Amino acid sequence: MAAEVNRQWRLASRPRGTAAEAPFSYHEEPRPAVADGQFLVRTLYVALDPELRERIGRAADPPAPAPDPSGDALPPEDGPPLPVGAVVRGPALGQVVESRHRGFAAGDFVSGLLGWQDYGTGGGSGEVPVLRFEPVHPLPRYLGALGAGGLTAYFGMLEVARPRAGETVLVCGAAAAAGTVAAQIAKIRQCRVIGAAGGPARLRRLTESLGLDGAVDCRAEDPGARLRALCPAGVDVCFADGGGRTLEAALGHMATWGRVVLCGAAAARDPGRPRATADLARLVARRVRMEGFAARDYAPRFQEARRQLSAWLATGALRSCEDVREGFENVPRAFRCQRGGAGLGQVMVKLADPA
Repeated sequence: MAAEVNRQWRLASRPRGTAAEAPFSYHEEPRPAVADGQFLVRTLYVALDPELRERIGRAADPPAPAPDPSGDALPPEDGPPLPVGAVVRGPALGQVVESRHRGFAAGDFVSGLLGWQDYGTGGGSGEVPVLRFEPVHPLPRYLGALGAGGLTAYFGMLEVARPRAGETVLVCGAAAAAGTVAAQIAKIRQCRVIGAAGGPARLRRLTESLGLDGAVDCRAEDPGARLRALCPAGVDVCFADGGGRTLEAALGHMATWGRVVLCGAAAARDPGRPRATADLARLVARRVRMEGFAARDYAPRFQEARRQLSAWLATGALRSCEDVREGFENVPRAFRCQRGGAGLGQVMVKLADPA
């Protein structure tokens, strides 16, 4: 493919079923020109973020947010819906290849919502903001443990759940980007950790590679019966990086003073998938606290979190799990199949090598 061509994947139409059925269209256009004050970024890796499913499936004009008791509007769960015909945008890593901007130089590495395309510009009015970084770990780590999933796990586990040594922690969606990191942070905090994921291959990797103490196959097992066997005294912390039957079973098996953490990915569900329900009286009787949050709530502390996550990576206390596919042509396929297979962690597609 000639360097002057900018390949793109765009949303062709709103999906009628699940977001995994969304139709994408391939486009080519000239590589963007760089004006004064701009820089050109070549996309190296794109991450297939869970929230993208929600943004693709939502109508372009969602209903106005409901007011809270104070009269203020509640914040939206996710970013704005992706317009039909637009380049699909999600977390990505890139490298500056040309710059007419004083703050960026050719060779700089950046992260941001670069889009499913070879090239994009930054620095101009209305451009998607990007963050420059100096890589000290392999590049995929910055979409894995040091990316959005890692930040979600860090604050959700340490600031919201606050597990104590010896407690039992259940991670729903333990094979996902946030789930793999959350489970390992709970182990670092000397907890007993159970992971829920789909398929025996993934369960083996959770216990053998990440050292979890047990696992629930949310596809093939009765999650309630399995939790009763693995956690006879109940679940102290449920970190929900996903929902479904396992979360519903966990809500009925919480220990007294238990905490349920609902992270942003738990809300990023496909249309038509059932929401979990709970016996509210049981939760009240056991003094269970349930709290939802999004990593961006802690944006001023992102550097602090990345420093600690990076230190754990350096010592081997934390492993960054990445499911890396390759090839621009494979981006839509990887998006549709990101829940399948035996991979753990953040699903991403490599588009190019750095210069």
